[in-house]
Amino acid sequence: MIGCDRSPRRSPSKADAGVSRSECANLGTNAQRSTSNAQHSTESIPVALTIAGSDSSAGAGIQADLKTFSALGVYGLTAVTCIVAEIPGKVSRVEPVNARIVREQIEVLVRNFPIGAIKTGLLCSTAIISAVAEAIGKTYRTRGRHIPLVIDPVMIATSGDRLLEPPAIDAYKNQLFPLATLITPNLDEAGLLLETKIKTRTAMEKAAKALANQYCVSILLKGGHLQGDEATDLLFHKGKLRTFSAPFARGVATHGTGCTYSAAITAGLASGLSLEHAIQRSKKFVTQSIARHFRWSSKRGKVVEALRHSI
Repeated sequence: MIGCDRSPRRSPSKADAGVSRSECANLGTNAQRSTSNAQHSTESIPVALTIAGSDSSAGAGIQADLKTFSALGVYGLTAVTCIVAEIPGKVSRVEPVNARIVREQIEVLVRNFPIGAIKTGLLCSTAIISAVAEAIGKTYRTRGRHIPLVIDPVMIATSGDRLLEPPAIDAYKNQLFPLATLITPNLDEAGLLLETKIKTRTAMEKAAKALANQYCVSILLKGGHLQGDEATDLLFHKGKLRTFSAPFARGVATHGTGCTYSAAITAGLASGLSLEHAIQRSKKFVTQSIARHFRWSSKRGKVVEALRHSI
């Protein structure tokens, strides 16, 4: 037969016999040790869940969240709320998924993973916001523990257009905000919630305190839309105001900074960091992700930029 070995066979020597009994024992011990170490390593990895939309350009949404979780040593789970066809600077279409499957994604993950923290991003509709609130609330009631929840209230697009109708915003206020550990609005979103304009540092301080008092939750008000050399965010937590600042990156047209920021905070909370420490690390992470951004040029000469989620 073609390919058969027709060379004379010989009896195996000691050298052919493989490893000795003692060597076998050592290999078995090493294999057990390796397996034990692998199991310990796997079991000790923090787990975080993102409930958000899918961004086809992978710069925002669950894709940005997963990259951020991975970069910060956290295993990421996802519950997809909508499919978004977009590139940086342009959204072509948003297609919500059924609210029942959103809830089922969350519930099956909570039943089977040791989730250390949860974040929400784009929730699309009143029905989806309600489903998310019901699933998380059920988790708190049945499991008797409060998983840290970071809410990025994605209500207004970069263009200034509202992404949610008034009933959906009411669902945030009445159903989801009461479950939150931290809410991370930008200035436009905070202005929408408070029905005012926020254009100065003083107005930021008043807004952060007002939101914290209104919803009985810690507020991280992101001030990246203010003019100045520093991108300054204000945390109102346990009755105290704290500032987080970094140099403002000019001339970089990326998207997904809010997603990345809130995901990094969630990763920190899942890893056992205090809220302030998690925010401090996250501010540095998102600033570096902007500074080290990717850049491509299309055949038509269009420049496309995206965050580099790495440390």
